[in-house]
Amino acid sequence: MPEGPELHLASVYVNKMCKGVVFSGPVTKSEVSKSPDVPFTCEAYLITAVSRGKEVKLTLTPLKSDGSNQRAKRAQTDQPMDIVFRFGMSGYFTFTTEDELPKHAHLRFHSKENPSRVLSFVDTRRFGSWEPNGTWHSDRGPCIMFEYEKFRDNVVTRLSDRAFDRPICEVLLNQKYFNGIGNYLRAEILFRLKIPPFVSARTALEGHESEDLNENEKPVKTEITTGDLLRLCHTVPLEVVNLGSGKGYDPTKQDYSDFEAWLQCYYVDGMNSIRDHNGRTMWFTGEPGPMAPKGMSYFETEGIAISCLHPNTHLAQKAEPHGLFVWL
Repeated sequence: MPEGPELHLASVYVNKMCKGVVFSGPVTKSEVSKSPDVPFTCEAYLITAVSRGKEVKLTLTPLKSDGSNQRAKRAQTDQPMDIVFRFGMSGYFTFTTEDELPKHAHLRFHSKENPSRVLSFVDTRRFGSWEPNGTWHSDRGPCIMFEYEKFRDNVVTRLSDRAFDRPICEVLLNQKYFNGIGNYLRAEILFRLKIPPFVSARTALEGHESEDLNENEKPVKTEITTGDLLRLCHTVPLEVVNLGSGKGYDPTKQDYSDFEAWLQCYYVDGMNSIRDHNGRTMWFTGEPGPMAPKGMSYFETEGIAISCLHPNTHLAQKAEPHGLFVWL
């Protein structure tokens, strides 16, 4: 599943590929998609993108014309439109010729060229969505990467919320507080800090009210000795962004060895894994912690590697002992 870094890299990709490209006509949707139609048609418009956590917003901006052919203009859109995308399990953008259009290109923006090129939102598993005239989702908190101070304040001022009674590994997936964190990021962050995944989130976050301690001020002691968990929620995703490729994202790239080499815990040989209370696989080392699901055993990985059936699936694959594959 694409996480914050992949969503940001998607916005970078769109801005790079669409820079200086003029698009034209209606936005088209595949027949099988259940997402809404996009009521936008324009003789000439530009596309830009920006990300926030696990969302990407495309802005379609009409270009001013010389005022001729007023009858045709009345059927055109003359105001910018924002479309907010959530990628689900397998969403991504690609920019191709008409002939190279991917099978699962569910929303398409056509360039004003001959031959035309197409910016497509591709989503093989169709868990993704888009919202015409959309805004950032109100239930998602500030972005872990690009709204760090707001993100930090949103967490430390709400530690009394009941959500923080849960294990830290599960709270890290709560986009109300950690907008952009997903399965591989939570594993890497907790591993670096040597925090067992199934300890109380409130316990793990105590003492994080301020980053800057005075010289004579001692940090609050908790049951766990940690570094700054909130700081790593910000810096670790940016490491992936700086790699230039995340978990199977880049539609122009098939070699993800740099990302695989970057991983220290997620799907790494010798690490343990266990299903959390929501059924998501948590990767860790050592003991899971006192809040681990009862009656569940965890296993140590051997010979597990990250791979993709296609470089754009964004999905990791785990070989089971009986030759089955489980998507996690």
